[in-house]
Amino acid sequence: MSLSQSPTLLVLGSAVTFLLVGRLLRAIPMPKLVAKDRTRTWRWRNLSVSIVHSLVMGTSAVLCVFLYPDILTDMYDYSPQPAYLLLCASLGYFYMDAADIILSGQASASWEFLFHHALVISCFTYAAFTGLYVAGTTVALFVEVNSIFLHTRLLLKLCNAQDSALYRVNRYLNILTFVSFRLGAHFFITWFLLSNLWILPKATFYFGAMTTINIVILIYFYRLIRADFFPRSRFQGNTMRSYDENKFLND
Repeated sequence: MSLSQSPTLLVLGSAVTFLLVGRLLRAIPMPKLVAKDRTRTWRWRNLSVSIVHSLVMGTSAVLCVFLYPDILTDMYDYSPQPAYLLLCASLGYFYMDAADIILSGQASASWEFLFHHALVISCFTYAAFTGLYVAGTTVALFVEVNSIFLHTRLLLKLCNAQDSALYRVNRYLNILTFVSFRLGAHFFITWFLLSNLWILPKATFYFGAMTTINIVILIYFYRLIRADFFPRSRFQGNTMRSYDENKFLND
């Protein structure tokens, strides 16, 4: 049976798998600063699952393109089974993560994550149930390589480790992968959609979604540069260096 004949089961299976991953990660000790605060604890666990997703999906997407280079030239109807499986696996994670954020009462503090998830879920769900733009979603998952370092950055900020050597190294890797994997992948897909805007079905829908995401990530890229390389104050006290308790996605 073709994988495309059972998208619901694949997505549901992925969501359950990532839910179980979250349960298993709870056995790993977390920093004392994080463990003593309920909100920090939830955010640490949520980001830990996100890193697992990014590691698996980012490396798998790069490997998939290496094995199936036609993905880069036919992002509309080319759909090798590994790419389709990758799409459904990632879609299951995004559904699970969105539900986790909402059910944990973190929706208002994490609205930027939810907005991003809503756009991704709409695009990925259409691809999963129609079998179209599957190759495009594989290219889109290149951004998960950068997400490894984005999530690591947030974990370090959660435990106030901005002055650590790991944070300093990670901030450069974060910017490097942000430009090459996140901006590179998004702009490549946007160019493809723009070139086929009046030719391919739903191209205008995908182009609109990608344009919105592009604006969001450019704003966030500016915030990253400003926060990590051009801080607004030289003051290094706890007030300026601590993680904002009321917001999930911080500068």
